[in-house]
Amino acid sequence: MAVLNELEPKEVFRFFEEISAIPRGSRDTKRISDYLVAFAKERDLKVIQDEVNNVIIFQPGTPGYEESEPVILQGHMDMVCEKTSESTHDFENDGLELYVEDGFLKAKDTTLGGDDGVAVAMALALLDSREIPHPPIEAVFTVDEELGMEGAEAIDLTVLKGKKLINLDSEEEKTLTVGCAGGVRYQGLIPVEKETASGDEIKITIQGLLGGHSGEEIHRQRGNANKMMARLLYHIAEEKSYRLSEIYGGSKDNVIAMEAHASLVAAPEDTEQILAMIRNMEDVWNAEFMGEEPGLTVKTETEKNTDTVVFSKDTTQKVVGYLKASPNGLKEYSRKVAGATETSLNLGVVSMKENGVEAAFLIRSAVDSRKQQVLEEVDAVTKAFGGTGTISSAYQAWQYKPKSELRPVMIEAYKEIYGKEPEICIIHGGLECGIFLGKRPDLDCVSCGPDVLDIHSYNERLDIASTQRSWEFLKLVLKNCK
Repeated sequence: MAVLNELEPKEVFRFFEEISAIPRGSRDTKRISDYLVAFAKERDLKVIQDEVNNVIIFQPGTPGYEESEPVILQGHMDMVCEKTSESTHDFENDGLELYVEDGFLKAKDTTLGGDDGVAVAMALALLDSREIPHPPIEAVFTVDEELGMEGAEAIDLTVLKGKKLINLDSEEEKTLTVGCAGGVRYQGLIPVEKETASGDEIKITIQGLLGGHSGEEIHRQRGNANKMMARLLYHIAEEKSYRLSEIYGGSKDNVIAMEAHASLVAAPEDTEQILAMIRNMEDVWNAEFMGEEPGLTVKTETEKNTDTVVFSKDTTQKVVGYLKASPNGLKEYSRKVAGATETSLNLGVVSMKENGVEAAFLIRSAVDSRKQQVLEEVDAVTKAFGGTGTISSAYQAWQYKPKSELRPVMIEAYKEIYGKEPEICIIHGGLECGIFLGKRPDLDCVSCGPDVLDIHSYNERLDIASTQRSWEFLKLVLKNCK
């Protein structure tokens, strides 16, 4: 049963609800891609679906706009799949459970997929309409943006005739985005030697953190569960001897880790003191966060007198030391734009591999040399603890263009809708415009979108009133692109 029937704009929320019923996590985009192809064919629109499931839909201009230059609308199909620890939601098989609360659209105990489902929904609403005036539209829907712009890397843009590109992947209504940081992924692996040890096994879980987008939220200095676990384990090791048997945390390198787990084996006579140290560290964190991580909890379970496969003493020291020493978070503010983040990195995932413990980082910077500097810092730390590193998914920054035909059109439309000037900004999160410009340097790109809060976390929510205003703004922009 539809739950968004009464929301405005009806045409946008109709399609948002339809795509929310389709599982569409990164690397699971075939179903949503096929849905888009079927949508186009049902309306006799030209459509291209490539081998990685990117889709481009073409719609002619409305009467009076037939000969206008096409406008490219762009968003990505995939969403970040995060859920609460109690949720039983299956992202591979279940649609999202949408609901409305306090003027926001949310999904029960999971991410909403407003990033970037709202772009898909708006583009579909335009393609479905025969009444909204607009030039020819070339609607580009990419896959696997959340994994490093993989769809954008693979797509063939030579089929596009338009030069004006409106990216609908921004999450702040007050801004028009004209540039973004570049990024690179790094995976560090610390080899693990194992042995058997006897003692009390203490299982530690840090959970309930706010998390969020590792680019857009990194400046808020939210708790990173992986770094917090490393700090706790390092602190315990200063006073008590133990062996790690397991450590893992986070789910994606572009999400600030909300949860982390570790198991250690210690002498029975040290158990109570270790548990007291854990409780004390929870109090320390609550004092440090000053109420900004209200859901933070640290849970423990103890199993007495076990024989367990554990890391060797040397390996335990190296793994804990590596995670403690690895840089994380905000590194540099912009020297040109006050308050803007220039360079950061996120230790998003710690995982157990067959041959060691892996730490996955996403490094971002608007300055390529700074990005390289941080990459070298992480690699140096990895090597210092006897590990090896691999690099993947490097993508370039979107450099600001001083001259633009599209930007003035959008600024004037914004002033007409909102009665004020928009903020023109360069963001720290990644957008596909940089990759598109690498393929087509003639493109004139601007990004916009409604307010979507706490993206990449199960607190994600879409502002309904903002969506209505953003829809009116987009329609006016297209009307003025004659």
